[in-house]
Amino acid sequence: MRKQIVILDTETLGEDLDLSILARFGDVTQYKNTLPEETLERIAPAHIVISNKVVLTEEMLQRSPKLELVCIAATGMNNIDLDAARALNIVVKNVSGYSTYSVVQHTFTMLFYLLEHIKYYENLVQTGLWTMSGLFTDIGRPFHEIHRKKWGIIGMGTIGKEVAKIATAFGATVSYYSTSGKNSEQPYLSQPLELLLQTSDIISIHAPLNEKTYNLINETNLPLLKEKAILLNLGRGGIINETDLAYTLDRREIYAGLDVLEKEPIDMQNRLIQIEHKERLLITPHIAWTSIEARKKLLAGIVNNIESFLQEQK
Repeated sequence: MRKQIVILDTETLGEDLDLSILARFGDVTQYKNTLPEETLERIAPAHIVISNKVVLTEEMLQRSPKLELVCIAATGMNNIDLDAARALNIVVKNVSGYSTYSVVQHTFTMLFYLLEHIKYYENLVQTGLWTMSGLFTDIGRPFHEIHRKKWGIIGMGTIGKEVAKIATAFGATVSYYSTSGKNSEQPYLSQPLELLLQTSDIISIHAPLNEKTYNLINETNLPLLKEKAILLNLGRGGIINETDLAYTLDRREIYAGLDVLEKEPIDMQNRLIQIEHKERLLITPHIAWTSIEARKKLLAGIVNNIESFLQEQK
């Protein structure tokens, strides 16, 4: 019997990704996006469901008697009721490690944009102000080198370790705070969160969102940041309290780069949209994981997960 395969949100994977390889496993139905009220109807006939961010609740799983396998097109699995899936003998597989180099690269992209005041200098050229100055250069926004700066990493998992390696190559001194308390044997200085925030020139977050990390950075510890410190969140939205960060950005000269937000896409009422000092903030729309290479690895991981599942069924 050919498997019925349903992909719930192909648009999040990118139109440039060739999904035709999945047809080798059965009949594939693709949806660009799926609203909550559409989900049950779409997964009910399926044996295999592929979802990136569409939420699958206990009720939906219970009312999908044919469902055997859910492939999460991501690492995080918080969009599915795992307890319900286990009780219903529905296998859930994710893909880990596919986006490491993409996220690390985007971490440094955001850092350089903020560190070297790229927006200011681009505007200087595009508006003709550089031409009118008559000078061969401009040092209106002085910037620092990474060399000999202190870089604090929150979340020393696979991505955090790669960031640490590259930061060290630039000559930074790396310290870290382990949100799980498990990554203690690292060749870097382990610090309490408060001390890391106080002493770091650059802070990057690469941690998952859970009860230990929700609102980890907030109005009580944001004042600890050094003047002109750069705070980067490449982990999960919700780790930084966005309202508290917005007020801090307007009160003090610190800089923030966010690729993840608590609500995505961003609500235009989000206080971060309204800050006065917009040059202190860079927000990108959750793209750190989306390099072409990373998405190809992700698809390969999904294919491997389906293959291994079907082999186990024989």
